[in-house]
Amino acid sequence: MKTLFHNGIIHTGTETLHGQTVLTEDGLIKSILQNDGTGDADLVDLEGGHLAPAFIDLQIYGGRGRLFSDHPSVESLKATYQYCLEGGAAYFQPTMATQTDTLMDQAIDAVRDYQDQGLKGILGLHLEGPYINPLKRGAHREAYIQKPDPAKVSALLARAGRHLTMMTLAPERCDAQVIHQLTEAGVVVSAGHTNATYDEALVGFTRGITAATHLFNAMSPLSHRATGMAGALLGKANIPVSIVADGHHVDFAVIGIAKRLLGEKLFLITDAVTENSEGSYQHRLDGDMYVLPDGTLSGSALTMIQAVKNCVERVGISLSEALRMASLYPARVMGLDGRLGSIAPGKEAALVWFDGNYRVKKVFAP
Repeated sequence: MKTLFHNGIIHTGTETLHGQTVLTEDGLIKSILQNDGTGDADLVDLEGGHLAPAFIDLQIYGGRGRLFSDHPSVESLKATYQYCLEGGAAYFQPTMATQTDTLMDQAIDAVRDYQDQGLKGILGLHLEGPYINPLKRGAHREAYIQKPDPAKVSALLARAGRHLTMMTLAPERCDAQVIHQLTEAGVVVSAGHTNATYDEALVGFTRGITAATHLFNAMSPLSHRATGMAGALLGKANIPVSIVADGHHVDFAVIGIAKRLLGEKLFLITDAVTENSEGSYQHRLDGDMYVLPDGTLSGSALTMIQAVKNCVERVGISLSEALRMASLYPARVMGLDGRLGSIAPGKEAALVWFDGNYRVKKVFAP
């Protein structure tokens, strides 16, 4: 089936086009054309709005009242996917905060069952923990933090197979063998919840860590006498790093500074949670953020489109660049930019249509 998108502003990931159309066929981008006819394609009138590559959220804990971290199930994943679509994301990594072995096993099973059923949206499971630093645990439960051993990591990887796609860990808590085990299995290893020194951070990157999790949050800070993980990322590391652009996790002015230093290495996640009154992670909505019962900041209430809007209106990033931070750059982190993250012939026709007020009109997911 052919579909022609017309009467809108096209953000391809490399340029912004006016007066042109996008033709898709059988789930792929066929061509980008001048507005010179419709042929036999179904028409989508963009009504003067924007068409961009669908967003990719690499860190989200649940949605619509179903917290995957505490209630890992196919039903929680379906609810999270619907929340993602509302915010313009066609792809996501359901994320589990530091948890018990039993719940991690249930998370693997849920993702496997979801994907085996042919349901849409999930790239794979993101385990944020359990190999993190207790000193930078943030809202994570200290009782569930583990010191990794190779045998247990091997068992986890054997159970998870291809369904585990990312793990956030503290490099100072994991030796070279553990990181090698993960990367050899195809897992993207991200540094986070870490108290690493500058030197420990750089060693971790030489061992195969290829990303970092929520810049500035739950990591050793940059100071004038201790460069820390934040300083390594802002300075020498050349490692892509996510950021939570809600104004609570990181001040908008600081996001602007980070963007100037990191350029294309800075990408967006929501880090979104949802209301949850049972289990280890009980989140309560407090204005436009979530907190634990003791008031600790525990997650965002962001959608990806709101993160894009904040970057444009509160940080001063151009719309085209903010869109890349939500699509192309996350695709690169996961090695998926050959098929996702931009509008070009042969790429998947995963698209988001939104209006001038950043309201998502529809997500088109092949």
